[in-house]
Amino acid sequence: MAHLCLLVATVTEVKTLAPKSIYTWVCSLEQTRHSKTTTSIHSTTSIMSGPSTLATGLHPLPTETPKFPTNIMDRFSLKGKVASVTGSSSGIGYCVAEAYAQAGADVAIWYNSHPADAKAEHLAKTYGVKAKAYKCPVTDAAAVESTIQQIEKDFGTIDIFVANAGVPWTAGPMIDVPDNKEWDKVINLDLNGAYYCAKYAGQIFKKKGKGSFIFTASMSGHIVNIPQMQACYNAAKAALLHLSRSLAVEWAGFARCNTVSPGYMATEISDFVPKETKEKWWQLIPMGREGDPSELCGAYLYLASDAATYTTGADIIVDGGYCAP
Repeated sequence: MAHLCLLVATVTEVKTLAPKSIYTWVCSLEQTRHSKTTTSIHSTTSIMSGPSTLATGLHPLPTETPKFPTNIMDRFSLKGKVASVTGSSSGIGYCVAEAYAQAGADVAIWYNSHPADAKAEHLAKTYGVKAKAYKCPVTDAAAVESTIQQIEKDFGTIDIFVANAGVPWTAGPMIDVPDNKEWDKVINLDLNGAYYCAKYAGQIFKKKGKGSFIFTASMSGHIVNIPQMQACYNAAKAALLHLSRSLAVEWAGFARCNTVSPGYMATEISDFVPKETKEKWWQLIPMGREGDPSELCGAYLYLASDAATYTTGADIIVDGGYCAP
């Protein structure tokens, strides 16, 4: 009965958060409060006879295990799948796109300021897959929606989506910045842009009944970096981590959602950082160096593949041990 009272007490919250079927179930429990004890017990037993997950309203339980290859190496293959990667004209994004092509996936490369048609052509010729580049500012929701629709039209579907586009905070201590333009720029790209991608890719996943969405988060969503001051970037990446966990629950009936959290990587995005700052980084990283972006590809491949069919709401930190101490 204590558990019943707890559920009744939170009925208002459940109404706003849970699927309609769950809210109806809790309301039924609420109605038993004013009934006789025997009636309450009977009603509760009747309601519980058809179990469903509180997260998704999936029924009946247990849900069905998906079919996948028995050979583990075959489960890592992406042959026959379509992957879409934002911010993939260079750096981490291009490494991920190339890894997916190596694993057999057709790849849609997203770029904004640096054209990537030549890189898409290189992937297609080198790995025998279909690859195409798309120009899209991910801060424009309408552009994101239309680009995703175009990719679905060009490739027939989307199986894997990596929201990777992002920018660093370079303005120093937040309270010393004279206006909010830098804050808006980082939040709009690193958080809002990722949200737009998840929203419209998620609609395709729901329609087809499966899919894998991966956010590029950061170790900065777990810790506060020093010596550089970057509160805005840290906040955006922490938000992505929780957004991913939340979507993992919302999408549990049709898709998986996970994050990869890179540490300091030797890419052009950190070219602005003084050598003195990087020397401090090396002292704080147990492995004593920045990572090469190719060292992230195993995590992205795992999460995209059938090797991860029971992995959702997870975060893989690849940081040379920075977050470990």
